[in-house]
Amino acid sequence: MSYETVVGLEIHVELKTRSKMFCACTTAFGGQANSQCCPICLGIPGALGVINEKAIELAIKTGLALNCHISEYNTMDRKNYFYPDLPKAYQNTQQYHPICRNGYLDVDINGNKKRIGITRIHLEEDAGKLIHDSENSLSLIDYNRAGVPLIEIVTEPHIESGEEAVAFLEELRRILLYLDVSDCKMQEGSLRCDVNLSIRPPGQIELGTRTEMKNLNSFRAVHRAIKYEAKRQYLAVESGEHILQETRKWDDLKGESIAMREKQDADDYRYFQEPDHMPFIVDDNLLDKIKANMPELPRQKRDRFVSEYGLPYYDANILTASKAMADFFEICLELYDKNKGTKSAKTISNWFMGDLMRVMKELGVEIDGLRLSPSGLVQLLKLVDEGIISGSIAKEVFDDMCKSGEDPTEIVKRKGLKQISDVDELRGIVREVIEENSNSLEDYKAGKKKAFGYLVGQTMKKTRGKANPQLVNKLLKEEITNQL
Repeated sequence: MSYETVVGLEIHVELKTRSKMFCACTTAFGGQANSQCCPICLGIPGALGVINEKAIELAIKTGLALNCHISEYNTMDRKNYFYPDLPKAYQNTQQYHPICRNGYLDVDINGNKKRIGITRIHLEEDAGKLIHDSENSLSLIDYNRAGVPLIEIVTEPHIESGEEAVAFLEELRRILLYLDVSDCKMQEGSLRCDVNLSIRPPGQIELGTRTEMKNLNSFRAVHRAIKYEAKRQYLAVESGEHILQETRKWDDLKGESIAMREKQDADDYRYFQEPDHMPFIVDDNLLDKIKANMPELPRQKRDRFVSEYGLPYYDANILTASKAMADFFEICLELYDKNKGTKSAKTISNWFMGDLMRVMKELGVEIDGLRLSPSGLVQLLKLVDEGIISGSIAKEVFDDMCKSGEDPTEIVKRKGLKQISDVDELRGIVREVIEENSNSLEDYKAGKKKAFGYLVGQTMKKTRGKANPQLVNKLLKEEITNQL
């Protein structure tokens, strides 16, 4: 029997604020353990905090970007449970009046658009961090993260595979980075994901019993976990077992999920409105202010790059992968068009698609981690356009620029890379190549066209790539014709 996979995601996003949700303690990552906490973080009785207004604004920005209704009336609620990383034995969250509701995000799945519903986005505080030391049979606690502002984005169960989940998360991450809501560093826990998964026969409306896999911190882990858990449930159902509603841990090294505890329902947490924090109102003035400062979002920018610059969708999708890259591209285009007087988006895009992406991968950095500037890249393109250097030499110069930040003209001068365009000098080199490769000349005369390309390559090799390619082709044809 066949089954379909049904997935809903709960994404926890650490907000980009300087202070915590209810106190002035810093949110900086990597501080000495328990050096960034206070009586409010530790839940000391009588310690009363004040809600972080910046966190509210960032939550609203996210909700607007995800097409949500923004709630006017909001409360904080207590979620009660006992665990060592939660010293006050409850978490401040929004159960009854979440700040954002009923949104959606359109994602591209194999060339088709799919709409994933957003049930809610709510504000909450993070818990502390536990480090388990099995060798010494103890657990260490770090409360630096306790009280850090989070939003939790809860999707509808509209996702049907690991591929769809990753497509959703990639697009969501782009949006969050464009909004400057979070740094989204999954390796630091700024973006982490819980996967709720069940299976059901095709056509059945009722959802199956779900399991939850907690705190997945990479897209690869999400993809693998969904694939594994769907198969595990399928095999269990086919063998007559009942799926238990439980929380499972994903072991990325072993590639399997492991049962941790029975999954709790909302009633088990005994939610009630937080008595230490008054309800807060999102009025029209605040909403209008945030709306007026919303940036162009990734999908809007992609569509504009296609329509305005005539770029293929593939190019536009890569160029808008980050706001920094999209901005860099548009600055280059503006500078280049001033020199060329024409729209040259594809010329610049080709450099991004090829050499720029290659260098970023080799160095393991994003575009803002390179020492390359838009003006430097445009200057390099101008050297090629004016025939001062060849395209192949430009690639060598480009690599130097990305690492050193040096002016391309200076690199060309220092390394003696100026293109050879002197006819007499090149003609002499071409004659030498023909004389040294008489067999290739005979092959060409016999109709083997590839032999001509070989002679061109030998000429470029002899000049260390500095010969003008167009002139080399022209002179080779002339010299061969003279020998026919």
